[in-house]
Parts: sequence; C-alpha cells; structure tokens
Amino acid sequence: MTRMSRARVARRIAAGAAYGGGGVGLIGAAVVGLVLAEVRLARRHVGNGSGGRVPVADGVYGHAYDIPGEPPLRLTMLGDSTAAGQGVHRVGQTPGALLASGLAAVAERPVELRNVAVPGARSDDLDRQVALVLSAPSPVPDICVIMVGANDVTHRMPPTRSVRHLSTAVRRLRTAGAEVVVGTCPDLGTIEPVQQPLRWLARRASRQLAAAQTIGVVEQGGRTVSLGDLLGPEFEANPRELFGPDNYHPSAEGYATAAMAVLPTVCAALGLWPEEERPDVSRREGFLPVARAAAEAASEAGTEVTAAMPTGPRGPWALLKRRRRRRVPEAEPAARPL
Repeated sequence: MTRMSRARVARRIAAGAAYGGGGVGLIGAAVVGLVLAEVRLARRHVGNGSGGRVPVADGVYGHAYDIPGEPPLRLTMLGDSTAAGQGVHRVGQTPGALLASGLAAVAERPVELRNVAVPGARSDDLDRQVALVLSAPSPVPDICVIMVGANDVTHRMPPTRSVRHLSTAVRRLRTAGAEVVVGTCPDLGTIEPVQQPLRWLARRASRQLAAAQTIGVVEQGGRTVSLGDLLGPEFEANPRELFGPDNYHPSAEGYATAAMAVLPTVCAALGLWPEEERPDVSRREGFLPVARAAAEAASEAGTEVTAAMPTGPRGPWALLKRRRRRRVPEAEPAARPL
C-alpha cells in the first residue's frame, strides 16, 4: 500500500470513528479462511514463555532531583502489554520506568509513575483505564502515555471502533488537563512465528491502524510517535536481541529502543525539549495535511506528529518531526509514593 492510499484509507477510518460509521475492513473476505488458519498456527508458538508476569513499576523516580516543597511530575501509562512491560523481569526494564527515569533527568525533577495498562487490553479497555486515572484521589497526571493497537489487529477489531475508543480516551484526558502522547500500533509483520500471507496482512493492517490512530489522536490535541521500531526493522534485523523469550513481547533492549523514541516527545509535550523555530528540512520534517503526515509516520518509526493549523484546503494540518533519540539507561528502583 502506498503512502497516499494509506492516507486516504486512514482518513476514511478516522471519519468513520468520528461520525459513528461502520467498520472499514483491513483484511479482505476472500482470504479470511486462510488467515484464520495461519492465526491458529501462530498462536501455538507466540506468547509462550513470558508467563504473564508484569513487574510493578509504580513509584517515584529521580529522587536526586528532589526539592522540598516542589511536587514531582506525574506520569501515567495506559494501554496493553507493551505499556505494562510484559516480557521483562526487572522493574527498571519496563517502558514506564525507563520513561519516568529519563523524564526526571531531563526535567531535573522527581517523577511519580502510575501504570494502569493491562496485558491483552484492546482499545475498548481504555474507557475503564481512563476512569481509573481520573477518579484517583491524586491530581490529574501531567502527562499520559498510551500504547495500544496490537491486540486490536490480532483480534480483528474494526478499525473505526478502535480509533473511536482511542480518540475518546485522548479527549477525556486532554479535557482533564493532561498532556497525551500515544505510541501507535507497532508493525506486527515481523513476529518470527508468523508466516506469509498473515505476515504481510499483519504489517499492512498494523500500519494502516497506526495512521488512523494518528489522525484521531492529533485531532483531539494529543501527539503520536510511530512505534514501528518496537516490532519493526530493528527487530527484524536482530530478533534474538530485541525480542523477549516469548518471541512476541520486546526484550529489555527492545523496550529501551521504544522508550528512546517516545521520550523526546514526552519532554516536548511538557515544554522541556528545545524546539527549533522551523522544521528541519534536512530531516524531512514539515507541515503536512494530517492524513499525509499520519501515513508518513506509519512508514517510519520514531516519527512524531502533532497538531499545527486547525484548518486548510485538505483538512487539519500537522507538524511531522523526526526527533533525535536520547539513550535511556535502565532505571533505578523506584521509591513507593507515600
């Protein structure tokens, strides 16, 4: 699928999500039987080995920056197993802990992390997760990071429904006062046990959903970062290094790669990252119609998309940025909040 056709389909999905339209199919009916057979075969091999255990990373990071009387920044993770950190065994290897530790170093302030993500969650669980966040007695988070979408693809959730749930979650969090960064659906076409034609279909479906997610999130005032690297080219080239023992969830190095891609956008959303006055043309940054920016981002991992101008001849415009990644060391153990 070309980027222009991906942009057109993403626009249709996002419009269907916004106006209550029906599902826009990502897999043709003619191949459903073959795909289901491949799915059954893949499920025998994928996901065996992690044991379902997720390290609990909640707590305060960056105590070296503690200033009496100044509260910590509040970071909340929402989404599925990739947001929760399934597949690693140490707290400091989870994406939440890595992001909290990195954010504390950039802001030079402690960061309090709360993680409400659930392994296996799909976008329709975000309503419950957001309710948990907003009903908590503690203040609204300064920033929320959502990673979701892979289970929507593997469970064949209609993409319009998927994007509708995600857009609603972003709107509720933004209305409450939180900044929101969404790591869009990773490229599922590189999971080792998955064979053709499911591999090609999974790649196409996941990238298309990522583009549609980007449109929905940006229109609600959030920012997105494409997570193709999470299960994308770097995993394809180094599967033994970047996949965890279940051949599906990332290893510690894989989560560090994802955190490196997301951290600059998290810092920028909080005004902590130096912003250039103009996009860097040499890095192919620039202002684009939001659908085109979404399609570009889905094709290149680590690309950020944020709202720019509200109107234009082809709808809302967005700023596409390719931020330089910052190495994120394994986080130190957190102190539990009082």
